[in-house]
Amino acid sequence: MSADRRLDSAFTKAPVLPLSYTSRYVLFSDCHRGCGTHNDNFLKNQNIYFAALKHYYKHGYTYIELGDGDELWENRSFDAIKSIHNNTFWLLSRFYKEDRLLMLYGNHDIVKKNPGFIRRNCSSYPCSSCPDEPLFPGIVFYPGAVLKSTVCGNELYLTHGHQADFFNSVLWRTARFLVRYVWRPLESVGFLDPTSAAKNNTKKKKTENRLSLWARRNGCILITGHTHRPMLHSPVSYCNTGSCVHPRCVTCIEIKHMRISLVKWTLGTRPDRTLFVAREVLSGPFDLTEQDKITDLSAPF
Repeated sequence: MSADRRLDSAFTKAPVLPLSYTSRYVLFSDCHRGCGTHNDNFLKNQNIYFAALKHYYKHGYTYIELGDGDELWENRSFDAIKSIHNNTFWLLSRFYKEDRLLMLYGNHDIVKKNPGFIRRNCSSYPCSSCPDEPLFPGIVFYPGAVLKSTVCGNELYLTHGHQADFFNSVLWRTARFLVRYVWRPLESVGFLDPTSAAKNNTKKKKTENRLSLWARRNGCILITGHTHRPMLHSPVSYCNTGSCVHPRCVTCIEIKHMRISLVKWTLGTRPDRTLFVAREVLSGPFDLTEQDKITDLSAPF
């Protein structure tokens, strides 16, 4: 199956969410929440991420995670991840209770497509005051989702993006084995995984080109993660949320009042030398109602 067909299949039964001037969506990807060891790349940004999450909860956003939320290639135990990052899961559970949460799966948490895994692992989490609290009872993790405008009919297609990467989609079991037993220990002494689209620039560019071409052929906006490279250009066609495991920041995409922005959250310093979590717009906002910016298939990438 080609990359185009794998991407097509991600949207075969995708949920469709309405997009209007009153809609507020925030899209994160590639959190890679781990179990608190030196291999947990999320650990260094957990406070920045949590501060951003509280902002979006307070301001009425629907949270959409585009896959690789949890690092289930390096780690076998989801319980350990939930225990270490229980404050994050507490807040995500509040989004879920208010019907403001949609979760997709990526290659590093592809096991979430299994209903049995969801029943065993996603119904509860350990909070600080009791052994078990409801987490996402009855949740379904999807390969893709669509935001359909009720204003102009434009559609935004959301998926993780590993479908454009043969090794990490079709051969994901082999890739998981190598990450878990070969590249994980080597990473601790400075080696980078050459099979990862996030760490191999040549592989990253090829994956992004395939995703960009798919978006142009289908005349839509495609938003993914996977490569960890944040991206939002005008005209809007292929976008990337970036990740939550950058050395000093987390990035995401905001959609508000039918406008799309790429945002960075990082630590800032005030004149009195106190620290605070700062929000910075990296690109946009761009108007999603401008049809020519979405269907211009000849626009350069």
